[in-house]
Amino acid sequence: QVQLVESGGGLVQPGGSLRLSCVASGSIFSIYLMGWYRQAPGKKRELVAHISSLGSTIYADSVKGRFTISRDNAKNTVYLQMDSLKPEDTAVYYCNKVPPNITYWGQGTQVTVSS
Repeated sequence: QVQLVESGGGLVQPGGSLRLSCVASGSIFSIYLMGWYRQAPGKKRELVAHISSLGSTIYADSVKGRFTISRDNAKNTVYLQMDSLKPEDTAVYYCNKVPPNITYWGQGTQVTVSS
């Protein structure tokens, strides 16, 4: 059974930065294609970035050039560095496999960008 625990969210002003972390239980984490998703109020959950087991990355157009996804397989952890944050980045952020496994969704971590 895999558990994913997200952390690192908070309140930040526009233009600020945050670094999210997602720690996974389970020994086969390193082979998964992992992604960061977000869900804003009243909107569908969307994939914003994902990273292969070897470190290849792909980003949604809305975050390209501002967000950086990375992973440390030895620590079973995937990160999301978010820079130049905008109010429209406000959402609950989750990590999961790509495509997601519905049993893996964690509580997420709230990111609020506001002055």
